[in-house]
Amino acid sequence: MVKTVVGALLASCFLAMPVRAEVVTDWAGLAQEIAAVDRTPWSVERHHINVRLGLAMFEAANAIDHKYESFLALDRETGEASVEAAVMTAAREVLSTYYPDHKQEIDRSYELALATLPDAGKSAGAAIGIAAAEAAIAMPATREGATFVRYRPVTTPGTYVPGALPAYADEMSTLVTLSYGNFEELMPPPPPSLTSVIWARDFNEVKSLGARDSTAREPVQTVMARYRITPVTIPALRSIADRPGRSTVDNARLYALINIADADTSVVTGMAKLRYNFWRPITAIRNADRDDNPGTEIDADWQPLLNTPNHPEYPCAHCSWTAAVAEVFKAEVGNAPEGGVKVGSRSLELAATQTLPTFDKWVEEVSYSRILGGAHFRFSNEAGERLGRQVAARTLTLLPPIEP
Repeated sequence: MVKTVVGALLASCFLAMPVRAEVVTDWAGLAQEIAAVDRTPWSVERHHINVRLGLAMFEAANAIDHKYESFLALDRETGEASVEAAVMTAAREVLSTYYPDHKQEIDRSYELALATLPDAGKSAGAAIGIAAAEAAIAMPATREGATFVRYRPVTTPGTYVPGALPAYADEMSTLVTLSYGNFEELMPPPPPSLTSVIWARDFNEVKSLGARDSTAREPVQTVMARYRITPVTIPALRSIADRPGRSTVDNARLYALINIADADTSVVTGMAKLRYNFWRPITAIRNADRDDNPGTEIDADWQPLLNTPNHPEYPCAHCSWTAAVAEVFKAEVGNAPEGGVKVGSRSLELAATQTLPTFDKWVEEVSYSRILGGAHFRFSNEAGERLGRQVAARTLTLLPPIEP
């Protein structure tokens, strides 16, 4: 059933494409659709799927356009070659490699898309796309000599704790990151002391706003908490890519940088979570008689609005990811682009695209939604945002323009 749905999605997407479709966003959207239904377990090789996809499309376009420095040392094309053929071929190769269960549908849709292009330069472009994809796929997934940071559930001898290990695997500690060398470079400081004023303030905020039966949370805030669980940035990417004057290589570079920032932020965020092993609101509120803070009070029946994710609380991953991606977008078009910031959601059925005035407002709303959902404390959100911006600052030094 899943393969049938994906095949229908791909075919309908490409059958409707005009000859000069925005090829980067088409394949970026396609990758997102496939990832949403794919059930292959996480692995170190699969962690960088979108990084490899973004770099493959970028290198394919850049080998022809020659506008930016090559990250994968791909040779320049000097003859006539189709940029569109190069980009879609690179995307087809990467997606088929990492989503083998959907290879037949991907290949079929590729043939449909390729058939819409003029013959001139098509074969040369396809050859460049294959070379770019091979270079991206060959990138190492792990750092040489890196060792696992093994997670140990915290307990006292003889005391039960839930048996499920965190969603962040031990292997994440070995992953290659492109914008920094080792996650220790960006490790955030520890969360605040449980006896601090900050702890009491943020504890009481999420206890009030994030409870399943909260009377302080407005109905629209309940909807927003659910909407923000799975942010979708393809609408923002597409609105930028469709602007007059932008080239395919510009769009491919933007998509590559977004995915590098995403992947690199997830590594240091995950390692911070496992290091600090900080408790979630549902645990803290039900055990507030043990935090030695007179400003907090136990509620043994407290439940969050949203199901609590299966990994430690600090720092907020939604917040670090959103802040990192927003900074990349801002560097491209500014904080308040014409037409607003368009974002979607996969958490609500048939969710409409929302338009916000600025990227900073989007970050603010994503962070606040994690409090409204009962999943995070405000100090954790703030730490996540700082971390995401730090990663983005380094990501934005990659893929620079070629000096005249």
